[in-house]
Amino acid sequence: MTSTDVPTTDERAYADMAELSAAPLWRQYGELMPAQPVSRARPHLWPYARLRPVAMHFSRALSLAEAERRVLMMVNPGLTDPPATVPTLFAGIQIVMPGETARAHRHTANAFRFIIEGDGAVTTVNGEQLAMRPGDLLLTPGWHWHDHAHQGHSPMMWLDGLDYPLVNNLNAGFFELYQAPVQPVANPDEASSRQFRHGRLNPAWRAPSTEHPGVSPVGSYPWEETERALATITEAGTVAGSAAEGILLEYSNPWTGGPVLPTIACRIARLRAGFAGVPRQHTASTIYHVVSGSGSTTVGEQRLDWNEHDTFCVPGWARYAHQVAAQGDATLFSYTDEPVLRVLGLYREQWL
Repeated sequence: MTSTDVPTTDERAYADMAELSAAPLWRQYGELMPAQPVSRARPHLWPYARLRPVAMHFSRALSLAEAERRVLMMVNPGLTDPPATVPTLFAGIQIVMPGETARAHRHTANAFRFIIEGDGAVTTVNGEQLAMRPGDLLLTPGWHWHDHAHQGHSPMMWLDGLDYPLVNNLNAGFFELYQAPVQPVANPDEASSRQFRHGRLNPAWRAPSTEHPGVSPVGSYPWEETERALATITEAGTVAGSAAEGILLEYSNPWTGGPVLPTIACRIARLRAGFAGVPRQHTASTIYHVVSGSGSTTVGEQRLDWNEHDTFCVPGWARYAHQVAAQGDATLFSYTDEPVLRVLGLYREQWL
């Protein structure tokens, strides 16, 4: 067909369009421009009591040399190919046994570890050793070398959080193994955490990284400090906190006051006994991990009943509300892609 030939029928015109790898917008306009967000992700809960025995089985059946990282991926039923927990974020349970070392590597995806159980293990990030204790938040920013070594006496298990679904969708994923199984320790242990542990006083001899903008210089946020902050506010009894999330605190980058990673905001919430959250929805997707206590979260028409160490997700623009029974408080760790949406001017929320 020459440039002057005109198809004589719709059927021929559509066939020519398909041959040219073109498509009619008018047939997909409603799908491409929906009236409101519709996520492929579904509300879902991963019970730790059932995941842990599976992790323990593979700690015996699969070596770290075979696995590289022994991680149980939390795959959303609506996001199985490629696997993700929500469209932009991933959650997994990683296990390292006494005497094992997970070899050093790095990737462009930002990551963190929220420690669930165990003692005696360390993560080394760009030459700095960080102790792993239950409740600690450890950062592994994008393109930072990191390895894990365990010299304790019990299984070491933690929640892995990464933004690789976002990074891969942007076609910006890189991965590299270190030249040796472990990297050398080049800095004093937990030096970054000690330097920035004083709240509003930051070391004046250091400057924000230009190589990794938006990344917190703090390697580890210890649970003892997090618990102290939560307890101080809660025991005062005069602060109501968020009507939807309770006493909600955000782990912050001391240079900016913003999120600890450019693509991920990490938060911790104390929900008092009897808490009944006001329903709301927002465009950010959120993954929750239960640090302690029990309760439920209603997402749309689905109720997720959660207990200690369970993990669950709330897709973007899903209506949700937390509830806690009258018997005791609950503590929820969460992380969200809200920083990305805010930078792009796409964050929106409403209370229901």
